[in-house]
Amino acid sequence: MNTLSDSSRSPWEKFHGPNLGYVMEMYEQYVQDPNLVDEELRSLFDRWGPPELADAGRYDNQKSITVDFYVSPSALEKCVQAVKLAEHIRVFGHLDGKINPLETEEQRSKAQIDLQKFGLTKKDLLSIPASIISPYLPTHIKNAFEAIEYLKEVYTSKLTFEFGHVQDEEEKNWLLRMVESGEYRPVVSNEKRVEVLKRLTEVEIFEQFLHRTFVGQKRFSIEGVDTLVPLLDEIISESVQKGIQSINIGMAHRGRLNVLAHVLGKPYEMIFAEFQHAPNKELIPSEGSIGITYGWTGDVKYHLGLDRKIKKENTVRAVITLANNPSHLEFVNPVVAGYTRAAQETRNKPGFPEQDENKALAILIHGDAAFPGQGVVAETLNLSRLRGYKTGGTIHIIANNMIGFTTESEDSRSTKYASDLAKGFEIPIVHVNADDPEAVLAAAHLAVIYRQKFKKDFLIDLIGYRRHGHNEMDEPAATNPLMYQIIRKHPTARKLYADRLEQLGIICSAEEVNRFRKEVETKLQSAYQKVANVKEELDYEMNPPEVAEKGIPKIHTSVPAEVLEQVNRELVQWPKGFRVFNKLERILQRRIHAFQENKIDWAHAEALAFATILQEGIPIRLSGQDSERGTFAQRHLILHDEKTGERFSPLHQLSESKASFAVHNSPLSETSVLGFEYGYNVIAPETLVIWEAQFGDFSNSAQVIIDQFISSGRAKWGQKSGLVMLLPHGYEGQGPEHSSARLERFLTLAAENNWTVANMTKSSQYFHILRRQALVLQKEEVRPLVIMSPKSLLRHPLVVSGAADLSEGSFQPLLPQPGLGQNPEKVERLILCSGKIAIDLEEKLAEVADREWFHILRVEELYPFPMKEIASYIQQFPNLKELVWVQEEPKNMGAWNFVEPRLLTLAPSGVHVSYIGRRRRSSTAEGDPVVHKKEQARIINQAFVRSYVHHI
Repeated sequence: MNTLSDSSRSPWEKFHGPNLGYVMEMYEQYVQDPNLVDEELRSLFDRWGPPELADAGRYDNQKSITVDFYVSPSALEKCVQAVKLAEHIRVFGHLDGKINPLETEEQRSKAQIDLQKFGLTKKDLLSIPASIISPYLPTHIKNAFEAIEYLKEVYTSKLTFEFGHVQDEEEKNWLLRMVESGEYRPVVSNEKRVEVLKRLTEVEIFEQFLHRTFVGQKRFSIEGVDTLVPLLDEIISESVQKGIQSINIGMAHRGRLNVLAHVLGKPYEMIFAEFQHAPNKELIPSEGSIGITYGWTGDVKYHLGLDRKIKKENTVRAVITLANNPSHLEFVNPVVAGYTRAAQETRNKPGFPEQDENKALAILIHGDAAFPGQGVVAETLNLSRLRGYKTGGTIHIIANNMIGFTTESEDSRSTKYASDLAKGFEIPIVHVNADDPEAVLAAAHLAVIYRQKFKKDFLIDLIGYRRHGHNEMDEPAATNPLMYQIIRKHPTARKLYADRLEQLGIICSAEEVNRFRKEVETKLQSAYQKVANVKEELDYEMNPPEVAEKGIPKIHTSVPAEVLEQVNRELVQWPKGFRVFNKLERILQRRIHAFQENKIDWAHAEALAFATILQEGIPIRLSGQDSERGTFAQRHLILHDEKTGERFSPLHQLSESKASFAVHNSPLSETSVLGFEYGYNVIAPETLVIWEAQFGDFSNSAQVIIDQFISSGRAKWGQKSGLVMLLPHGYEGQGPEHSSARLERFLTLAAENNWTVANMTKSSQYFHILRRQALVLQKEEVRPLVIMSPKSLLRHPLVVSGAADLSEGSFQPLLPQPGLGQNPEKVERLILCSGKIAIDLEEKLAEVADREWFHILRVEELYPFPMKEIASYIQQFPNLKELVWVQEEPKNMGAWNFVEPRLLTLAPSGVHVSYIGRRRRSSTAEGDPVVHKKEQARIINQAFVRSYVHHI
């Protein structure tokens, strides 16, 4: 017997379970050759000998430990193998799990856990203490055999776990404790069980009623993953009890109507009316549901969203939002993340916004084919722990019906599970059989408490099936005959649970179950009768409301000179002792003189605009790749101490600021980041939210967000946005990829005053349009703003403005070229252009002797197109012969196809409309800078050649 004092206590007492198994395994190697283990362990083995069994010793008044025996090498080997077996169960138990509701006991794999593979017998395990296997086991388990049997039951049930990829030791140990102690399983009372059965009855009967009543209409039924609704109920209920005030849900169309009806409280009457193509907007929402909004063109019923208030007495405890979503299944993910971040932040003080991750929760419901198949999922997962985008953990649910449209799982992913993508982000994963409601509730509870503790994402793989085809007009047996032979014989989750509760004596008889059914059917039939004979006159015109189409009102955007001067000084002040990089300090300090000398460049004007917007009490959020510094080293809104690396923004210390300013360098992603910023803006409409592309053509990667949300969200869903997009645009000979922001795409989508598209040539114009956008944010006339921002023009002397332009001017949609058009009778050609080409033309003017015969108008705002302003100029020139549109983009790109019909409308009789620019091309620009320069020179020269007339 060997007694160790406190000062020399064995280190082995600190090791349990898998950690003790590892040390034992290392000792085996040490016995063979001490050099096989690292130096630290070798010194421990030299001093203390082999690891001791935790149960073999006992604490004696917490002052000494009595060790009854040391482990023999053979016993040590058995212990090591037992620990390996336990770890094998933890890692691979899910492969033997009862998680597939369509799989019979005979079909289920049982080959993963075998004592013989580890050289163990039952007798071996009976001789080993249970604590060797796990320190978290229930107290009634005394030996390793009982422990292994218990772990097999835990890890191969209808709820299985994948935590092996989680690297953080605290997290992993917490997860092991929750699972192996059973703490993660909530107590489900009999009353709760009856509630769940009633909920499943509502879910099932609702779908069956729709199927009978609206034959042949698509609804994308939830049937097969019915427990999604009680799963959401449980997550929401537990989260609200823990203080969450805002719950934001994103999901595609599968099961959406059921979630709208039962989780969001959308009245059955409204859903039925939509099936009859006569949505009655006057119907009173059910208790708690709010925010039922409509655009003027509308959307199909299984894309619409809703808000609902959860109340306790007269106090609103939480708001649930189901985000509107197009058929681009997973693209709503970053939008909902943006909703959630906006709901977590307080923006009414200077500095970065204050974030409280306990205020809001995101729940994202994915499809099993879409989760691994659509890249936006991975992009959104990557946002989850980034400073500018984290939301304290999203709860992900894969509504897994084991098929994508008609495609089997083996043809839609290269991984075992649909959820495997999440492993790369160390997100804990549980797989749960959708036919077991109580296992589903346990998964919900574990997700909520994990998110609350670690502020990280959690994923529930809800494995069910799809009872019908992809939609209710499909015949699934044509492409998946074997699967649907099984499905057609398979009882529903409601039926299985009702039978179970009847067996347990919780429900007395089948009559009681039928009573639940009849109550739901009666409620549905009553709702249907209210709308069955309603013949609402459809709006065939679908005209936008006047307030949306009339355009932005006149807004005063100038700022007094003394205010600008004060702000300008404060923007180049930093805390005492803060050391800005020498060269950068000199550049920024020049802004004092630039202001006095009326040489305010683009970034300088932007900083002044931001500062004065903050003084108005309007928060700002700016994000994009390298936006803190600026892609072209022009912005520098976040400064870094060159000695300590400490960060500081002058916009956080403005003396008159009344709101927060956030700027974040984004990950190398466009889709997720733009979607996030759009979502943020929807929930924080008072905030000037700006997304900046590193180069304008990068917006290509976010085209779904642009097409389906930003440009059309208000028309489809009544969802307003004042988002700003900065898209660097201009031909500098850098080749096809970094020249064009694809201006033509934004103009093609322009209609019904859905957004503003601008391509400006003065820094003061940028100042005023930013301020105008900020001041219109909370008005009904708000709309997104698309700016073709400059690259080479950022510091161009012809783009700079004076202080008076900011203090006295306003944004002008049309700018005439100074010095031209002095003799209106002599003007024969009116040149119209937009953006950088206008500066190229102005530079060339110095070489042009005869200037009286033409005039130049810069179209600074392309949409809405300034028809009245251009018409006013045309009237000034009685001898006008042609309108010429000049652009640097190819003829099939840029603004030409958009402006041509408008110029033809404006042109007086006998006045020709002409085009000067690049020929039609499939690529946006030349790849060779020499060729580019020559072509650019041709365009500019032809604009000033009297003999060049290219008629349409």
